[in-house]
Amino acid sequence: MSKPIPFELLICPSCKSENIKQTTHDIVCNNCKKAYKNMTQQYRFVDYGDEQVTDTLDKIKFIVKKNRTIYDFIMKVLGPVYFDTSMSRFLKKYVKSKNKIAINLGSGNSDISKEVSNVDIFPYGSVNITCDIANLPLKTNSIDVIINSAVLEHVPNPEKVVAEIHRVLKKGGIVYSFFPFMQGFHASPYDFSRRTIEGMKVLYKDFDIIEVKPSGGPTSGFLWVFQEWLAILLSFGIKPLHQLIWSILLVTLWPIKFLDIILLKHPMAHNISSGFVLIGKKSATQRD
Repeated sequence: MSKPIPFELLICPSCKSENIKQTTHDIVCNNCKKAYKNMTQQYRFVDYGDEQVTDTLDKIKFIVKKNRTIYDFIMKVLGPVYFDTSMSRFLKKYVKSKNKIAINLGSGNSDISKEVSNVDIFPYGSVNITCDIANLPLKTNSIDVIINSAVLEHVPNPEKVVAEIHRVLKKGGIVYSFFPFMQGFHASPYDFSRRTIEGMKVLYKDFDIIEVKPSGGPTSGFLWVFQEWLAILLSFGIKPLHQLIWSILLVTLWPIKFLDIILLKHPMAHNISSGFVLIGKKSATQRD
């Protein structure tokens, strides 16, 4: 279960006032009088449901996501991307047993650690705050660690989200970010952009970059695109046939991705890597 977020860290996302109060069913801003839902261990600043999901495969993914065990199996075993150990190593170094306030932006229904709070636009059971991550209902300089993995490609303005990350992090706070590079289109419910390794550095230009490296790897980058290409080639413009072929390829070709255990170490892996992980630090002396 994810870690609840203390109410005293919240602000009104509409007017940015800290003058808010909590009732049994609502969060009310005393400044602009806006009211938001106060659920059991979940603050809802937006109402965003499955009716917002229009893509067929994404509708299926949205339903499957509600069962964390099945979804994790599909993503980590059957999915085309090799999950390396960078996330677990990051959590061990910066979060576990550190008594930190850490949040996972765009968490979905995941539960990466009992010491991490979840923030997402969808009200999954493990989510602590539902909100627009480009407009976080959190105080400035209030969070120690922020994680965002495979989420910034789904927002129309990732620069705005990164600016919000910078705002809410404490001085010296740490961010972990995975941004895809060689991946096919995947609506969730939208898909807007990709980043190169240099693009990641530009996106996080206001941070002291600790590390930026390939993640997923070149095999993962190739496999995702190859599966999509083959499904397009063999489906002759018939969308249901495309989805059937793509699904068959998904459950038959997945072992190939484990070549990335070796290829991630190649000095040119960044050329077609599935994506990149960046770890950055908010300067202790930098102005907000």
